[in-house]
Amino acid sequence: MSLVEVRDFLARHGLAAHRDRGQNFLTDESLARVLVDLAGVGPEEKVIEVGTGLGMLTCILAERANQVMTLEIDRGLVRALKAEGLPPNVVLQHADAREVDFSQLARDLGGNVKIVANLPYSVGTPLLRELLNAADSIVGWSVMLQREVARRVVAGTGEAEYGSLSVLHELVVEVEAKKQVRAGNFYPKPKVDSTFLVMRPKTPAMPRDELRRVEKVTRGAFKYRRKTLHNSLLRSGFSPEDVSKALVTCRIDARVRPERISPPLWRMLASELPKGKKEG
Repeated sequence: MSLVEVRDFLARHGLAAHRDRGQNFLTDESLARVLVDLAGVGPEEKVIEVGTGLGMLTCILAERANQVMTLEIDRGLVRALKAEGLPPNVVLQHADAREVDFSQLARDLGGNVKIVANLPYSVGTPLLRELLNAADSIVGWSVMLQREVARRVVAGTGEAEYGSLSVLHELVVEVEAKKQVRAGNFYPKPKVDSTFLVMRPKTPAMPRDELRRVEKVTRGAFKYRRKTLHNSLLRSGFSPEDVSKALVTCRIDARVRPERISPPLWRMLASELPKGKKEG
């Protein structure tokens, strides 16, 4: 679907891209095929696609996969796609992906499920976090993200972009930045370039309650990333006694800053700190 075809499709159905929903439609079919290749979708697999858009990626996924369940929040696009028609192995749902239980949906599809998504910029980060909860039910997921968010996902300990999102992903998945995608491949053209990430869950999957604990501790500490780890934990709501005890137990220097703590150490630290801290 070329840029001209994208514009014609939207005009034909009286539609326009919604900036508040972060809608940027892929216009290069050859690039879409490369992305599906990178996602490694096979004929025995089912795919959950987040953000049907104009259906170009959907149709290519349908050529490779056993079944495609595609989720689209825009009612107008759903109406247009149904009018235009989709391949017979595609099920289109009008749904907000932020309200979807991906683990349950994968079980409903019978397992062996991958997720492929061109995530809207406006909801990319919360959806990334939600996908981590499905790591015990999903074979893997491949997502297009704005470049700055992708850098936060793949950042290593000590790097400028390293933060809570980096820690959680390092603990739950193997992640690779597979392809950089120029803004000019989308309509309307966004202000930033994108990155296509491919993720595979690590085994065994981290329990969800433990993941939430690590998230609370890291999010609180990284709010004060310029402080020492000791002070950032105090500011995020833990008592001096609990912080000192946990740091000694984990053999962590209280004077280091949060970005110097590796994901395994964050996991250990979260297990030593009390669960019931007040929210910062």
